[in-house]
Amino acid sequence: MTTRRQFATTLLGLGTLPALGLRPAAAQGTDYPNRPVTLVVAWAPGGSTDFVARLLAQRMSQDLGQQVVVENRAGASGTIGHVYVARARPDGYTLLLGVNSTYAMATHLFPQKGYDDAKSFTPIGRIAETPIFLCVRPQLGVTDVAGLIAMAKKQPGKLSYASSGAGSSAHLATELFLKMADIDVLNVTYRGGAPAVSALLSGEVQMAFVDAVTALPLIEAKSVNAIGVSSKERNPLVPSIPTIAESGLPGFECSSQFALLAPAGTPEPIVRKLHAALVSTMKDANVLERLRQASNFPTVGTPEEFPAYLAAESGKWGEVIRSRGITVE
Repeated sequence: MTTRRQFATTLLGLGTLPALGLRPAAAQGTDYPNRPVTLVVAWAPGGSTDFVARLLAQRMSQDLGQQVVVENRAGASGTIGHVYVARARPDGYTLLLGVNSTYAMATHLFPQKGYDDAKSFTPIGRIAETPIFLCVRPQLGVTDVAGLIAMAKKQPGKLSYASSGAGSSAHLATELFLKMADIDVLNVTYRGGAPAVSALLSGEVQMAFVDAVTALPLIEAKSVNAIGVSSKERNPLVPSIPTIAESGLPGFECSSQFALLAPAGTPEPIVRKLHAALVSTMKDANVLERLRQASNFPTVGTPEEFPAYLAAESGKWGEVIRSRGITVE
């Protein structure tokens, strides 16, 4: 887990954000791009965000006529990568594959993170989303959301759940679930998704929200019981598992949502060219199939739509974080 002191130290090492008005002039896009483009991922290699970024980079390279290179800059719930891109030159050569756990959630946990989610970036567009499964140990004897809620109400504070760190999507999905269900379940925090899942499998905890890529093989092997999915619609890869919203908690929704962002001030012609490449990529049948196999589903949006979406998503999770008293130690 990242402490506030570690986070502040890292930001000092990066330096402060330059004033937007003092940025060097950027090319207006007539010859863009004429060299490789860097796509920053604010997480370590191997996760869902990294997978989406590398798939996107490979296909967009064809449309842009220049190589798109993925660069991982992990740390502080994704905010280290975000601050790096926020202070980059707005010329279209440094982009960010953002995920809502950072651009909509982390802002309420790191108020001094060194950038403004709404002002420090130019949106290119939303890309895709991946749902999270509510999983329980088979030995618990629970087969649906209603049964889990009933058990937790009978034993307040006795059940426990695994989270992959304060402010992670899995953590906040669970806190939203507990709030809406009005139940008391103990949070046990682990250093990452893999240890959290291991804790569920070993019986250290009884429940956990698990990302689809990890959960699907466990569901097939019957190592866990997936009693609900966090998205608005059922996952087409396992349509028998109901949504949590239809299982007694209407309005429940939490998924990892990816977006392509550039530094604020990026010229409109460059933004349009990048958006066109994104749209073309997300129409590619091979890309769509590979995304689907990893349980990522398209939500392609325009630059104009993003600010309203960001405001709604940030407001939703800010309220959850405040009402549940969630902090980063």
